[in-house]
Amino acid sequence: MRRVISAAAIAAALALAATACGGTAGTDPATAPSKAPGEVSGEITWWDTSDATTEAPVFQELVKEFEAKYPKIKVNYVNVPFADARDKFKTAAQSGAGAPDVLRTDVGWVAEFASLGYLAPLDGTPAIADPQDFLPTPAASGRYNGKTYAVPQVTDTLGLLYNKELLKKAGHDAPPATMAELKQVALDVKEKTGADGLALNIDSYFLLPFIYGEGGDLVDAAGKKITIAAPQAVQGVKIVEDLIKSGAAAKPVLQDSYTTVATAFKEGKVAMIFNGPWSNADNLSGKVFKDNPDNLGIAPVPSGSVRSGAPVGGHDYAVYAGSKNLDAAYLFIRFMASKESQAKIAGRLGLLPTRASAYDLPEAKANPQVVQWQKPIESAVERPWIPEAASLFQPLLEGYQKLAGGQATAEQMLEEVAAEYQGILKGLEPVRDDG
Repeated sequence: MRRVISAAAIAAALALAATACGGTAGTDPATAPSKAPGEVSGEITWWDTSDATTEAPVFQELVKEFEAKYPKIKVNYVNVPFADARDKFKTAAQSGAGAPDVLRTDVGWVAEFASLGYLAPLDGTPAIADPQDFLPTPAASGRYNGKTYAVPQVTDTLGLLYNKELLKKAGHDAPPATMAELKQVALDVKEKTGADGLALNIDSYFLLPFIYGEGGDLVDAAGKKITIAAPQAVQGVKIVEDLIKSGAAAKPVLQDSYTTVATAFKEGKVAMIFNGPWSNADNLSGKVFKDNPDNLGIAPVPSGSVRSGAPVGGHDYAVYAGSKNLDAAYLFIRFMASKESQAKIAGRLGLLPTRASAYDLPEAKANPQVVQWQKPIESAVERPWIPEAASLFQPLLEGYQKLAGGQATAEQMLEEVAAEYQGILKGLEPVRDDG
C-alpha cells in the first residue's frame, strides 16, 4: 500500500490535465474558515455513492458521530446509486439547483468536474488536514491544474479472488502468478471439479489488468497519444480472447455481468474472478465463504509479459463550488477523511484507507482483508487524472462486449475504440505500431 509514485509521473498527469480541456475551475473560496469549528452551524447535504446495503450503514454511523461532535451542523444524508451519480451531479451543478454540498466522487471524475468549474478548491481550508499523511497516488487523484479539489476517501484496485478449496481440488495450492498459469489453473479446475475455473466481468475497468500486464494503456498522458490500439494493448486483449476461446473462462455474460459473476463466485460455481476491496463484505456473505472466510483467497492479478498491474481506483470527497455552507462542508470532509474514520471504514468494510497512519490503528489492523489487499495495491497502476478519463470507459465497454460476443477480434475492437477516443481526446493521435 505504501508504494511511492514518482513526482515526475504525477507531474506528467497533471500537465496533460491542465492542457487537455480549455475550461477553468471557477473562483477560489476563502482559504480559511470564517468561524471557529465550534461556531459553525447550518445544514449541508452529502451524496454518498457507496453500496446502499453493505457500505452505507457504516457511513451513516459516521455522519451521526460528526453531528454529535458538531451539534450545530445538520447533515442531510442521501445515498445516490453510483451508476447515476456522475450524470446526476453534472446536471444539478450545471443548472445551479439540487447539487449537494459534498459529493463522494469516483477518483476518475474529479478532473472533469473541476475543469467545468463545479468543484470548490480546497487548498488552505480545514478540509485538508495533515496532507503529508495521504498516500501519494490517492492524493494525486484530487488535484487538477495545480489545485486540490478533492480529499481521498478510500483507495482500491483489482485483485484475483479465488476459492482456495476449488483450487486445491484441482491440484493447486497457490493462485496463478502469470496469465499463462491463470489459463492452466482455470482449465484444471473445470476438468477436475466441474466448476468453472474463471469468470470474466465484461466491463472496461476489468479489462485493464490484461492491457497493463503487457505494458499497455488507454492513453499516454505525458506524450499526449492514444495508445489503446498499440501492440501492447492488442496483446493484452488477445489474452482475453484466448481465455474465452479455449474454455478457460466461462461463457461470457454480456448484460449485468458484474452481478452474475459475483454471484457465481459466492456460490462456488466459479473458482476465480477479478474484483476489488469493495466486494469484501458481499463475498463473505456467500455460502462458500460465510462460514469459512479463510476459503476466500486474495492475490495480485496474474502478471503479463511485462508486469502485474491493475488500475488504481477509489473515491474522494469533493465540495460543490456553489455550496452555501462551505465552512460546514470543510469540517465534514476533515472528519470523514480523518485517520480514525478511515480506520473504522477499513475495519468494518475492508476498504483501504488513503492515510498511511490509518493502517496502524487497531480497528484497521484487525480486518484480515485489509492486510490481504496490501500486495495487490502495491502493483496497482496509476491512471491519468484528466478531464476526459471517465468518458474513455464506455467505448471500451462496447468494444469488449463485441469481443466477448465473438463479433470482433482484438485488433478490430481496439481500432474501433481508438477511433472513438479521437473524438474524445481532441488533438491526440492513436499509436498503432512501435514506430
